[in-house]
Amino acid sequence: MPRGRVVDMSLCLVTGATGYIGGRLVPELLAAGHQVRCMVRSAGRLRDLPWAARTQVAEADATDAAATRRALDGVEVAYYLIHAMGASGRFAERDRLAARTFAAAAAEAGVRRIVYLGGLTADERLSPHLRSRAEVGEIFLEGAVPAVVLRAAVIIGSGSASFEMLRYLTERLPVMTTPRWVRSRTQPIAVRDVLRYLLAWAQVPGTVNRGFDLGGPDVLTYADMMHGYAAVAGLPPRLIIPVPLLSPRLSSLWVGLVTPVPASIARPLVESLRNEAVCGEHDIARYVPDPEDGLIGFRQAVALALMKIKEADVATRWSSASTPGAPSDPLPTDPGWAGGSLYVDERSLAVPASAEALWQVIEGVGGDNGWYSLPVAWKLRGLADRLVGGVGLRRGRRDPARLRVGDSIDFWRVEEVVPGELLRLRAEMRLPGLAWLELGAARDGDRTIYTQRAIFHPRGLLGHLYWWGISPFHGLIFGRMPVNVAAAARRRQQILS
Repeated sequence: MPRGRVVDMSLCLVTGATGYIGGRLVPELLAAGHQVRCMVRSAGRLRDLPWAARTQVAEADATDAAATRRALDGVEVAYYLIHAMGASGRFAERDRLAARTFAAAAAEAGVRRIVYLGGLTADERLSPHLRSRAEVGEIFLEGAVPAVVLRAAVIIGSGSASFEMLRYLTERLPVMTTPRWVRSRTQPIAVRDVLRYLLAWAQVPGTVNRGFDLGGPDVLTYADMMHGYAAVAGLPPRLIIPVPLLSPRLSSLWVGLVTPVPASIARPLVESLRNEAVCGEHDIARYVPDPEDGLIGFRQAVALALMKIKEADVATRWSSASTPGAPSDPLPTDPGWAGGSLYVDERSLAVPASAEALWQVIEGVGGDNGWYSLPVAWKLRGLADRLVGGVGLRRGRRDPARLRVGDSIDFWRVEEVVPGELLRLRAEMRLPGLAWLELGAARDGDRTIYTQRAIFHPRGLLGHLYWWGISPFHGLIFGRMPVNVAAAARRRQQILS
């Protein structure tokens, strides 16, 4: 706990509440007794989160001055956890605009403190994304509202993009040739310590306007971290052979093929790893003292993360946040749907099982459970998506049995869950159009009926050609799903009985 008088906070605002850090910070703030308002672009993304009913929700985009000002009304401490993770485009300009808009709105609303989590930037030659993080921090420090800018390097925790990249590279490649960035020094920090620092700044008294470096007790190269992960996970020692030829783009494509992290997200991570990220100071301890047993070390952080994964207790994942370039257009069933061509592949089948058994199968689709169709066809589609920079199939699931709105499942995103009745997924693969998959369970008298609907809204001629080009495969892929889902539901019924 911070030294000095504890300040009672009436209301904290959290942006990025559907993201990896924000989704973990909100319940920490609530547990500490704070009121929390979540600022999100779509309130529906929060609907199924276990803590959502205990928060206020404000719909706003950080670039919308009027909506942001309304969201900040009455707020004392505002957490800014928004980052544009796109691998290309005008992300830096968007980051600056959003930060300036938010800072101005916070000043107008009388916010007492802004807390921003950015990246640790020890080198002068920064990657574009680290440079953007640093610029956002400077915008807040130069603003009218006192700001605390926390700068962290690699965050180690179950479900973080950095941890998933490290985990899968180490587990899948016992021998690897690696680019020069594996020799860059970094100071990883456990996600628990990051959350402890963030939470503390809701209560630290006084006016503080400065940045702080955040890091754990260990200074390691990326190669050291891979060796350390292997030791904690009980894997044989890894042979790492650095080579000077892999550019960040090639490295990100390689990471995208080997790990669940797509190239669009891997690239900014890889680019940041080229920079040395070691703390230049530990002044934050004057305001937020270290725990009596010290900060969590790298190997302990890895062990804690692996334990959470083993227990299927991963609160948030990197894929909780929106994927860069993924579609977010309205659903075909929305009143505001703009119209146009819709292609539909619709199937149904009577299932010799209860609706409860069928729903358990539907809610468990994807990830390790698969898609109840030709596994090779799904894997090839996932590989093709990754080759063009998409997310592919390797994102898996946050929980093996339960879904909530906003969850990612392989290359799908959960858009609607009506327990026991309907699961609607929106495709986040690279497509010349928008696609959804609906799976349903219904009762028709004494019968249980499985329904399945694939929907595609093409964009331009290429979209129409795409649909007709893959139509011959629908019979193989979507045609087999009802039969296989029915068989799985029958097996599930035997377990329930």
